[in-house]
Amino acid sequence: MSLTPSTMLELGTEAPPIDISAPDGLPYVLADRRIDKGLLVIFMCNHCPYVIHIREELTNKIKQYQMQGIEVVAINSNDFSEYPDDSPERMVETAEAFGFSFPYLVDEDQRTAKAYRAACTPDIFLFDADKKLVYRGQFDSARPGNSEPVTGEDLTRAVEQLVAGEAVTVEQKPSMGCNIKWKQDNAPEYFGA
Repeated sequence: MSLTPSTMLELGTEAPPIDISAPDGLPYVLADRRIDKGLLVIFMCNHCPYVIHIREELTNKIKQYQMQGIEVVAINSNDFSEYPDDSPERMVETAEAFGFSFPYLVDEDQRTAKAYRAACTPDIFLFDADKKLVYRGQFDSARPGNSEPVTGEDLTRAVEQLVAGEAVTVEQKPSMGCNIKWKQDNAPEYFGA
């Protein structure tokens, strides 16, 4: 299992457009969404052990973030032709099994991942109400095989500061996980292709 860090997109970057669909074909267009307190974009998938390790707590925390006015969307950019566990059908099963309260979208052409400079799963981006990046990095320091508890403390503190109208001062450490499974000859330059 190779460990890939997030690219740590520059703070202040405006959220790139999202115009993709859920597995059932229901479109999600970020420009049409009302952003109240902020926007949380998470690149994830079904099979990555790093996502699986935090998935239950992440799902619970997201429900809290949503109640605080945070718009949340998860995106699967993996090449599901090569990784069938990440197929749209399996995405539906995962979303139902874990009670996702947020859209879980298919980035089939991987343009959205490239626009966000996403590199790994999970890769987490928190934007303010003006869609400016205020936090990117890890959910917390828990990883499969280490003894750290899964708490979501890093992201949760950033959300709390954002919702309170404070500057986000949380130390921002790269997320670590499986690399996004790029389609053949589609890996972006920033990924080291």
